[in-house]
Amino acid sequence: MKLNPKFCLTLASAALLSLSACSQAAQVPEKQEQSSKIQQDKSNQGKSQANIKLSGEQANNDSKMVSPMSQKGVHVVADPDSTLVLVNKHFKLPDHYVPRQLVYPNVPFITSQRSEKFKMRKVAADALEKMFAAAKKDGISLAGVSAYRSFALQTVLFNNYARQDGVKKALTYCASPGTSEHETGLAIDVSGTSGMYAATEAFAKTAQAKWLAEHAQNYGFIIRYPKGKEKVTGYEYEAWHIRYVGVQAAKTITKNKLALEEYLRVVPVTK
Repeated sequence: MKLNPKFCLTLASAALLSLSACSQAAQVPEKQEQSSKIQQDKSNQGKSQANIKLSGEQANNDSKMVSPMSQKGVHVVADPDSTLVLVNKHFKLPDHYVPRQLVYPNVPFITSQRSEKFKMRKVAADALEKMFAAAKKDGISLAGVSAYRSFALQTVLFNNYARQDGVKKALTYCASPGTSEHETGLAIDVSGTSGMYAATEAFAKTAQAKWLAEHAQNYGFIIRYPKGKEKVTGYEYEAWHIRYVGVQAAKTITKNKLALEEYLRVVPVTK
């Protein structure tokens, strides 16, 4: 994001229980044996469906399902720790959420003074280190610009912009507290080591941006706000803002030219 931060989860379907019929000790005629197995299979299938229904009811007690394309109101995500958590203008993190296992990735940043904004969740930090190393082997020097931002810092930033330009205008370029991807610890703005064109439109034309667009997926990252998806994401194209979602998801999203919103089918949110 442009130093003015911008901003889950595919649900696994319940697994069907498959129970094999127990063989009887006494030998029975073939037709009778088949009939018995069929009845047992039907009974087991009924139990499986009952378990699925119960699991669904339990899930509904904890959260409700919302389309990731919904633009009605603001929903609080039910699983903020998921690497596929959706955070945007209509899906927010719980107030004062702090990601687990925040660490400092061993990569260069454009500023030498270490601060909280260098941190990322460990799973993302580890992947970032591998990606930066791979880029270096290809002759591409990458550096971090800004990663994690706390709820408190996001509040300060947004309030400052709101006082300066008014709330309505501020919302067009700055995420309100809880709706910034930087608060997840999974996102980072990247540039070249010189810092030139950092978090600007001009970065999209650099060798670093082109390398990220092609290779970031191999390390679990996506260009979170891709070109041509502005109406889906709610933000302009940002070649520098990458988000960790895991390798499998990243490759699918990139191959099919999707935004994260389009990749997710439903998002569990709190009531």
